Amino acid sequence: MTKRKKLLDLFLKNKSVSTDTRTVKKGDLFFALKGDHFNGNLYATKALQNGATLAVIDELIDELPKDRYILVDDVLTSLQELAKDYRSLFTGKVIGLTGSNGKTTCKELFRDIAKTTYKTHATTGNLNNHIGVPLTLLSTPIDAEIIIVEMGANHQKEIEQLCEIAGPDFGYVTNFGKAHLEGFGGIEGVIKGKSELYTFLRTNKKEALVIGDDSIQMKNSEGIKRYIFGQDKNADIQITNNHTDNASAVFNGTNIQSNLTGDFHFSNIAAAIALGSVLGIKTAKIKAAIENYLPSMNRSEWRKTTKNTIFLDAYNANPNSMLATIDIFLKLDNNHKWYVVGDMFELGEYAAKEHQLVVDKLKNHNAANVILVGEAFNKTTFPAAFNGFKTTLEAKQFLEKQNLENCTVLLKGSRGMKLESLLDVL
Repeated sequence: MTKRKKLLDLFLKNKSVSTDTRTVKKGDLFFALKGDHFNGNLYATKALQNGATLAVIDELIDELPKDRYILVDDVLTSLQELAKDYRSLFTGKVIGLTGSNGKTTCKELFRDIAKTTYKTHATTGNLNNHIGVPLTLLSTPIDAEIIIVEMGANHQKEIEQLCEIAGPDFGYVTNFGKAHLEGFGGIEGVIKGKSELYTFLRTNKKEALVIGDDSIQMKNSEGIKRYIFGQDKNADIQITNNHTDNASAVFNGTNIQSNLTGDFHFSNIAAAIALGSVLGIKTAKIKAAIENYLPSMNRSEWRKTTKNTIFLDAYNANPNSMLATIDIFLKLDNNHKWYVVGDMFELGEYAAKEHQLVVDKLKNHNAANVILVGEAFNKTTFPAAFNGFKTTLEAKQFLEKQNLENCTVLLKGSRGMKLESLLDVL
């Protein structure tokens, strides 16, 4: 029996894996992953002591009982192979989801709609990379009918690899935007990288959901059996945008009102409606799922503190999402608005230009009470009326002194800026 087959047989007995000794459970297979600053092989003994059935290692550092470990060439590769082997046993439909903006929102809307009718499993949190996708698959019940796999990437060939592991039967690309420009090598690289999902679907004769209002997506998805949705009268699934403050739509004569602030979220709810239609889910159930969905995890969340109202969108940021969110705030009829914007990461050579565009937008619309947080924003040319701080801590100290009350505050920045920590003083 090969090591690969042995791992699958062992996994099928308990169907649980772990990569962290702090959360390992009895019966887990422990995969001793390596990173730039850690070596899981050093913790294999600890994992076994904490209840793991077996440790998968690529370095034998400690003396381990011979029946309690498998020595492989590369632990990460073994984890990915196990996920691929387990996925091959699924009878349900695997839906692959990628794009520059809106992946997590779409994933959660897809999940909430699908689960009204089918046994559904979806990516949890941000487990959407070369480690997260295998863990998502390995946490899927074998009898799941719909499996929604979010796939993130910051360079080309990554989506291709994730497709080889997840083997999607059906795919959706939210959009092509200015995210991870450094790794992709510009917007053309983003388009090429995200379209690797289309390449997989086409090569393997699978299906796709495609937004008909996006000409680039229409072109890149040619040759695939696809379900086209949008406002065009020729779309397979016609969905009309109501253009309200919170994204809303009309489908099959039914008004559907979401809790997602910003008209730009229309494409997210439209995709979710379209998926529900493709899956044969009743319109009433689609409507209820969307209208009951509330953003969370620091993404497009309205929060009330004891003193102020906060629009918290600090889960991630790129130029497209930043400008779209600022647009929302500019339109608010409120004289007590504050704009707190943090650096956008992974833009490489495009960072200076993209951060300046954000500053220029705020300046050209006469935005008041602007706080720029981070090294990149503080290298821009900004008006003297704007406040610039290189760190979130400095911004927090400034805001604490302002003692804001009855204000509406935007917190928008990349995850690494940790702008949610400002809630303490707001």
